[in-house]
Amino acid sequence: MKTIFITGASTGLGKATAKLFQSKGWRVIATMRNPEKETELQQLENVSLLPLDVTRPKQIESTITQAIKMANIDLVFNNAGYGLVGALESYTDEQINQQIDTNLIGVLRVIKSFIPYFKSQKNGLFITTTSVCGFSSNPLSPVYNATKWALEGFSESISYDLAQFNIGIKTVAPGGIKSDFVKGMQATIGEDYEVLNKRLGELFADGTLITFTEAEKIAAVVYEAATDRKDQLRYLAGEDAIKIAQQRLNLGSENFRINLRQTLKLNAPTLK
Repeated sequence: MKTIFITGASTGLGKATAKLFQSKGWRVIATMRNPEKETELQQLENVSLLPLDVTRPKQIESTITQAIKMANIDLVFNNAGYGLVGALESYTDEQINQQIDTNLIGVLRVIKSFIPYFKSQKNGLFITTTSVCGFSSNPLSPVYNATKWALEGFSESISYDLAQFNIGIKTVAPGGIKSDFVKGMQATIGEDYEVLNKRLGELFADGTLITFTEAEKIAAVVYEAATDRKDQLRYLAGEDAIKIAQQRLNLGSENFRINLRQTLKLNAPTLK
């Protein structure tokens, strides 16, 4: 029986992935900040819950040590994260640091902690949730976008390092997900950006910029990445992610950016 270790498994994609892998006969070690509050996953056979806040290095080490004692782990799915939206100058330093610490550094901590174990096993796979915002940015989420672009670059870079040890790394890049992710967003828009925020909301609502896919369908892409044995780094998840990636490829990154700016009814800056 294979085992998957999941971060951020309390809601949305993390929980859907835990349930899918369990249904496929995997053992699941589902981690979250408050496992005592989780009632659904703990009822499932071969699912274990452990506490994990990826911003706490000591807890990462202790939880991973405990997990390794419970089972031979084959796959680590880095899914913990949240969205920080709004204007950069409206963010506090604490908000910026927390976003980077959770979405980016937390992933690096977990992977760094698991590498020695996978090296000793001479096998292993990391899958990380990035985003359509990891290769194509949206307005009013600059730090969130930065973390997702960073994860894509990090994953590509370390894929070379880990290959010699028979350790794989992949990313799953979803578009919109029907989950509690939006509810968990932190927003500090700023008065100067209200018109842009309203326009952005309209383009989200009518499906121009993004559409929302059931978490279960995104989880199916995670399962595909885990089991297809392909030498493939990024897996697009959701029709909107596939559409945006194709548009960016067809137009080129600069024309795509200009087209999006025009769709948002924004003028190009006049530089002196």
